[in-house]
Amino acid sequence: MPTDLQNALASWADAERRGDAEALDALLTEEFVGIGPVGFTLPKPAWLARFEGGLQYDAVDLDEVTAREYGDAAFVVGHQHATGTFQGQPTPPDTRVGLTFLRNGDDWRIAAIQYSFIAGMPGAPK
Repeated sequence: MPTDLQNALASWADAERRGDAEALDALLTEEFVGIGPVGFTLPKPAWLARFEGGLQYDAVDLDEVTAREYGDAAFVVGHQHATGTFQGQPTPPDTRVGLTFLRNGDDWRIAAIQYSFIAGMPGAPK
């Protein structure tokens, strides 16, 4: 994975962990859509408002990361390990996450994120 894409991914994970909607705003495209692990969709303003609505992470880490570049687009898949809560309820500790990045000049921005439960992991539906 190119360094600039690695840096964008690390910036995203750090902004999520810190609940930094301002940093996320700069990383997401205007047409961004987020898809949650049970299928709900959120446009950019609602995605950024998750933290005001009660989302808080203590940790967000990624491993098993793969990236495929297609010109000015890239698709990144990883295993997200997160500890946190949403309105007092624990967030899923392990999810698969897919991020669609678009090149914007010299920077990468995120056009879409999709979370999926991982079968057999704590918090996944049975």
